[in-house]
Amino acid sequence: MRRTLVFCGWFVAVCVGALHAEEGTSPVDVAFKAACDGSEQRYVLILPPKFVADRPHDVLVALHGHGSDRWQFARDARDECRASREFAARHAMLFVSPDYRAKTSWMGPKAEADVVQIIGDLKRTYRVGRVFVCGGSMGGSSALTFAAIHPELVDGVAAMNGTANHLEYDQFQDAIAESFGGSKPSLADEYKKRSAEYWPERLTMPVSLTTGGQDATVPPHSVQRLAGVLKTLNRSVLLIHREAGGHSTNYDDATAILEFMIQNAKPSSD
Repeated sequence: MRRTLVFCGWFVAVCVGALHAEEGTSPVDVAFKAACDGSEQRYVLILPPKFVADRPHDVLVALHGHGSDRWQFARDARDECRASREFAARHAMLFVSPDYRAKTSWMGPKAEADVVQIIGDLKRTYRVGRVFVCGGSMGGSSALTFAAIHPELVDGVAAMNGTANHLEYDQFQDAIAESFGGSKPSLADEYKKRSAEYWPERLTMPVSLTTGGQDATVPPHSVQRLAGVLKTLNRSVLLIHREAGGHSTNYDDATAILEFMIQNAKPSSD
C-alpha cells in the first residue's frame, strides 16, 4: 500500500499547480577570499527578474548534494533545484548557491564559516531582508546543521531528504570525516554539534522537510523524529513523508515546503 503522510505544526494552504514562475537573471560566478583560511572559494548568485537595488530582498541560500558543487542548484533541471530557483524568482529573492567546500561539503567548520561570510557579504552589498536556507540530500542535512548552529542568521529552513543525526548516520563517512576534521569516534562532540536532532530548541524558525520511506541513501528516521519534537514544542513545522518515495523530492513537494517556510516566517524588519 502506498501511503503519504503530510504533517504540519501550523496549517499551510499551497496551491502548487499555480505557482510555476520564470527563473531569475543569468547566474554570476562569485569568487571570494575565505576569512577562515585565506583560500579562494566561490558561490553562484542569481538576482531576481525584478531586482531593485534600493529595496530589501530576501535571500535563499541553496545547498547542493554530495559530489556536486555550486552549479547544481543554479543550473540543474531536477525538481528540487528548479523548484528552488523558481521559488526565489517568484518571491524576488537573491538566489545564492555556494560551493561550501565542494564536493564533500557536509557543513563542516570551514563550510559553515564560508556560508556565514557569504551572508555577511550579501548584507553589506545589498539591502537584505530575511535569509532562508534550503538544500537536498547532503544539502538538506547541511541546511539543518547550519540553522541549528546559527539560528540568529536563518529565518526559515527547507530540507529535502537529509539527515538530522550525524552520530547515527553511517554513509559517506570518509567525506564527512574530511569535512568535520576527523572520524566520528575521535570527534563525537563535533558530530553531535552538527546534528540538528540534538538541538531542537535552537530551531525557532519555520522548518519544512521532505523524506522518503524507501530512501536507503539518507534514511528518514532522524528527520521524522526531529519533526515530532518540533511539533511537541509548538514550532512551525511541515513534514511531507512519501512512504513509497526514495532519495528525491518531486517539484510539487519541494515547492510546498518552500512556500510553507516563507509563509510562516516572521516579517522582515527592513
